[in-house]
Amino acid sequence: MQIELTRDTFKLAQVFTISRGSRTEAQVLTVTLRDGDVQGQGECVPYARYGETLDSVADQIAALPADLSRAALAELLPAGAARNAVDCALWDLEAKRAGKPAWQLAGLAAPGPEITAFTLSLGTPEAMRADAAKNAQRPLLKIKLGTPDDMARLEAVREGAPGAKIIVDANEGWTAEVYAELAPHLVRLGVAMVEQPLPASDDGMLAEIERPLPVCADESCHDRNSLPGLKGKYDMVNIKLDKTGGLTEALALRDAARAEGYEIMVGCMVGSSLAMAPAVLVAQGAAVVDLDGPLLLAEDRATPLHYDAAGVHPPEAALWG
Repeated sequence: MQIELTRDTFKLAQVFTISRGSRTEAQVLTVTLRDGDVQGQGECVPYARYGETLDSVADQIAALPADLSRAALAELLPAGAARNAVDCALWDLEAKRAGKPAWQLAGLAAPGPEITAFTLSLGTPEAMRADAAKNAQRPLLKIKLGTPDDMARLEAVREGAPGAKIIVDANEGWTAEVYAELAPHLVRLGVAMVEQPLPASDDGMLAEIERPLPVCADESCHDRNSLPGLKGKYDMVNIKLDKTGGLTEALALRDAARAEGYEIMVGCMVGSSLAMAPAVLVAQGAAVVDLDGPLLLAEDRATPLHYDAAGVHPPEAALWG
């Protein structure tokens, strides 16, 4: 088996901003595994928040042996972007070899479309109001916050999209004091859930302060090893394949988290349809699905995922799985 690695760049439809910075393009790594005439692919987005760069992740993948299995991969690489791309490529390769869809190989029920959130980038209240109004017809809006003066942004988004279901992602940007002050207003404005309000290193306060609406762990939850540290602090976990290290661990984390009483959110980094495709399998039946990465792009893979009023649809075999 041959392992090939390419760096791909996808322009964004507009500048995307969160509390940690802005970007105008998605830089991803694409892994292609070739076995004779059969090939499988996977994509990852290295994330600086977790100490990853394009170079460091590429080096991890380049050091892998050619004779790989998903079980061996879990021993060779830690949870993260490198393992994700290779794990998903192995699933795709196995599906292509068997002539069966990946969901069937995983013992899952046939997947269907899932309603996905659409993310509004962090901006001025005026810009966010306009963006909310432009997307008010969407069934679920996710708004990026995470500054000490977010109240005006919250009010502006609700004004722009008075009937939309809204969830909020603070990306670790608030202190316990800021969150405690904002939480009643989140409830008043009909926010359904708040994602990672406090830094992962300082989220113990969530067990000590009132949680008037569901709180979802993102940066605090990577794989099954994260679950013991979430008890009493979170109500939901955000499963991202670039954090879990691929589809294999993502499915295991989903089952383990549900067994411990957590609701499931399935999210993504800003990547192409190839990155979202395996996550659609994890997203089946999730309380919140946030797989809008391709909707934020100005360009995508040759065979993109299909999005319509029913949500994000499972991938065609030409894309993945």
